[in-house]
Amino acid sequence: MKQTSLLLFLVLFFSCNSENKNPFGFKDKTANSEIMLPSYEGTENEVVEYDDATNENNLAEAEQKIIKNATIRFETNDMSKTRQAVLSLTQKLNGLVQNDYSGKEYNSLTQNLVIRIPTKNFQPFLDGLSKNVTYFDEKTISRQDVTEEFVDLSARLKAKRTLENRYLELLKKAKNVSEILEIEKELAIIREEIEAKQGRLNYLQNRVSFSTVNIEFYKITDVKSASTSYWQKMKNSIKGGWNGVSVFFLGLLYLWPFFLLIGIIIFIVRRILKKKEKLT
Repeated sequence: MKQTSLLLFLVLFFSCNSENKNPFGFKDKTANSEIMLPSYEGTENEVVEYDDATNENNLAEAEQKIIKNATIRFETNDMSKTRQAVLSLTQKLNGLVQNDYSGKEYNSLTQNLVIRIPTKNFQPFLDGLSKNVTYFDEKTISRQDVTEEFVDLSARLKAKRTLENRYLELLKKAKNVSEILEIEKELAIIREEIEAKQGRLNYLQNRVSFSTVNIEFYKITDVKSASTSYWQKMKNSIKGGWNGVSVFFLGLLYLWPFFLLIGIIIFIVRRILKKKEKLT
């Protein structure tokens, strides 16, 4: 009797533990057994697995993903001609102008262009620029290998999408509102991560597909000396004084009607005063 009671107790105990493994506790109607709900992000119950060995295999088989950038600076004698040559080369190699800026400094004119060029045309573009440039003040080319990050993101994104599909299947089998809300909460977290990883992948793919070339060219302009000799200052002062006198007399000529009117008034006043003296 004691053995039977002990056996029954053990069966009930393990049954209860088995029930607690399922957070929602609902069962698959097609098979008379419980569905194991995948936990989120790397728990022991997660159905979708992601391991480093798989990642290394994918990395060995993956196409290399390289981000290429270049920075170029040089002097030119003709700003307009150089700019048009760069734009023509960009159009010929299916590139686009991302930024176009021109400015003027104390003794130079500058032009900055940011060009996005298809990576397959990156080297031909640099070669085309070099043909008409005698000397580069700066020419920097950088290459960043993002293959590992690209493969890692792709694998994790695939795992997240698989996990999302599992939750969607569980959502169809939910029995009440509380189960639906819990599953949808997990789905929202998974979809947010999917969007973040997909956005990063899209960004990397764009940077890999189109290389960036920062181009700056400039032209030195003539600047007159700011210093002036003492004799030149005297000459300028005499010339300025004479110009001032000329302006003064020219101004007086503009006032001739006013002087004429004053003369007439003086003449009339004097006639009136003379008549008064005679009468007295």
